[in-house]
Amino acid sequence: MKERILNYVKETDQLLEGKKKVTKERLEYHLIQIEQFQHERLIHLIVTTFVGIIAILFLLFGLLEENLGLLIAFLGLMCLFIPYILHYYLLENNVQKMYYQYDKLLKK
Repeated sequence: MKERILNYVKETDQLLEGKKKVTKERLEYHLIQIEQFQHERLIHLIVTTFVGIIAILFLLFGLLEENLGLLIAFLGLMCLFIPYILHYYLLENNVQKMYYQYDKLLKK
């Protein structure tokens, strides 16, 4: 997904730099891409939030019950949580950039 969104944003930037007129089909295609990446962003937000809440619960119960197994589970979830945060950050920033690109495409 990372490669796909980065390639699409780069391709659109190149289109904006060129002198070609933007067609109605291209605008519609861009809106479809925004919609798809928004959906992906929403799913990752839900998953990231869920993993974060579960990790915090494992940490709290692990500390309260002095249970080493729960603390190890917390560390395992943190290994998932950090990449989820980084991926969500990538999606969020690039979707915001796609909004800006759409406004520029409309003007062109």
